[in-house]
Amino acid sequence: MSTSTHVEHLIVGAGFAGLCAAIKLQEDGERNFVVIERGPDVGGTWRDNTYPGAACDVPSQLYSFSFARNPDWSSSYSPQAEIQAYLKKVAGRSGTLDRFVFDTTVEDAVWDDAAQRWTVTTSGGTWSARTLIAGAGGLSEPKMPEIEGLETFQGEVFHSAQWNHDVDLAGKRVAIIGTGASSIQIVPAVQKAVGHLDVYQRTAPWVIPRNDRTYGDLEKKALRWVPGLQRAYRAGVYASKEVTVPSFTLWPKISKPAQTAAIKNMKKAIKDPALREKVTPHFTFGCKRVLISNDYYPALAADNVDVVTDPIAKVTGSSIVTADGAEREIDVLIVATGFYTTELPIAQHVVGKHGLSLADQWRDSGMAAYKGTTVPNFPNLFFIVGPNVGLGHSSMVLMIESQVAYIRDALRTMRTQGYDVVEVDQAATDRYNDALQKRMKRTVWSAGGCDSWYLDSHGKNTTLWPYSTIDFRRRLASFDTDAYTLSTAARPTQDREDVPA
Repeated sequence: MSTSTHVEHLIVGAGFAGLCAAIKLQEDGERNFVVIERGPDVGGTWRDNTYPGAACDVPSQLYSFSFARNPDWSSSYSPQAEIQAYLKKVAGRSGTLDRFVFDTTVEDAVWDDAAQRWTVTTSGGTWSARTLIAGAGGLSEPKMPEIEGLETFQGEVFHSAQWNHDVDLAGKRVAIIGTGASSIQIVPAVQKAVGHLDVYQRTAPWVIPRNDRTYGDLEKKALRWVPGLQRAYRAGVYASKEVTVPSFTLWPKISKPAQTAAIKNMKKAIKDPALREKVTPHFTFGCKRVLISNDYYPALAADNVDVVTDPIAKVTGSSIVTADGAEREIDVLIVATGFYTTELPIAQHVVGKHGLSLADQWRDSGMAAYKGTTVPNFPNLFFIVGPNVGLGHSSMVLMIESQVAYIRDALRTMRTQGYDVVEVDQAATDRYNDALQKRMKRTVWSAGGCDSWYLDSHGKNTTLWPYSTIDFRRRLASFDTDAYTLSTAARPTQDREDVPA
C-alpha cells in the first residue's frame, strides 16, 4: 500500500479479542473493517506460546466462544495446540479472513481531529479508519528481567513465550527463571529430559491440584449430539468459577479449603522438609494467581532439580551467580518472567487529540479506562481487554464477549443516530475508576501481602476486575451515551461533562 487505505473500523490483534470483534461486526453488517496482526496467523497468545506443556488453566468448555462451542476437546483442560486449532477453525468458518492482514505490525496510530479519523501507520502501509479497536491484549509482549550480564551469556537463552524449538535440552544443564503460570507447566515437561534443572524462585506460588480428565469417545458424541448437554457443561463450569468471586474480592478466609488442598498437593509430592519450606507460600491464598498442576511438585522433588531462592546477582558467559556468591554452570537459560501487563505496549504507539500518547496520559496515575473500554482524549478508540478487565478466577473469553457487545452497541448508536465521533467524558471515567479502586482495596490482590504482576509501579491494581463477570456483563450490556460526548463532523451535538455516572 503506497497510499492510505480507508476503512470504517480497524482492529488490532487476531487473538480471541480481535477475532470476536471481527465476527460480531460482520454479523451487524459492518463489513468495512480490517484486522491487522503482526503474526502469521490468528491465535495471539495461543499461537505464540508453544513451550512444552503449554495448556489453559481454565476448563475447555468455558475457555471458548459462547457462539462457537466445541464438542471435540480432548480433555477438561485444553492444551495449547487444541486452542490454536479451535481459533483457526472458528476463523475459517466465520467468513472474515479476507479482511485479516497478517505479518503486519502497527507502528503508530494518531487521531486526526480535522478529519475525525485515525491514521494508522503499519509495517505494510498506512490506513485511515473511523474507529480503532485495540485487541492486542496484555499478554503480547514478553518481559525480560533486568539482570546484570544477561546479554553476555554464551549459551542458548530465550523467553518462554518465544520458545526455541531448535534447542535440544536432552542431557543439558538448564536454568529457568520464574515460578509463575508458564514455569509450572514447563518444569515438569522438561525435567525428565534435561541433565540438571535449576529453578530460580523469587516467590513460591500457591498450586492446587489440576482436576483434569480425558473425554472418551462416547462423551464426545453425547456433547455433539445431545441437545443442551454442552450448554449444561458450560453452565456448570461457569457457576463453579463464579461462586469463588467473594473469596478474592471480599472474604479471603472462605478460600481456606482451597488453600488446604494446595498444602496437601505439596506435602503429597515433597517429603524433604527443606524443600517444602522453600516452596511454601507466605502470602494470602489468591493474592497472586492461583496455579493448577499435579506434576509441578513431583518435578521439583526429582533428583536432577534444585530450587534456588537466593536472588540472582548476575549472569556470566556460562553461569548464574546468586547473591550468596554461589555460581551454577548452565548450558541453556529459559526466562519465564511474564509480560508487560501494567504497561500495555500498544499505549506508547497510540496518540490522542492533544498530541499525547496513551503512555504519556497514564504515566503518572497508571492505566485507567471507562469500563475497561474507552479513554478520555482518545475519540473512537475502543479497547478489548483494557485496564482492569483481567480475571483471577474465570475465563477471559467472557469478558471479551461483554466488551465486544458494548462496542457493537456504540457503533450501532453512531450508525443509526448519525454520530461520527464518540469520546468518553473525563468526569465519568474518574467516577468509575475511583469506585473501582475503592473496591479494589478490599480484595486479596491488594491486601494479601504479595507483590504481583497485577500491580503497577504505583502499587495500584490496574489489571483485574474486582467484581463478578455477571456484574461486568450487566454494566456493559448497552452503550451509555450519557457518559460520552457525541458529535458529527460539523459540530458537537452533546456535551456530557457534568452528567452523573
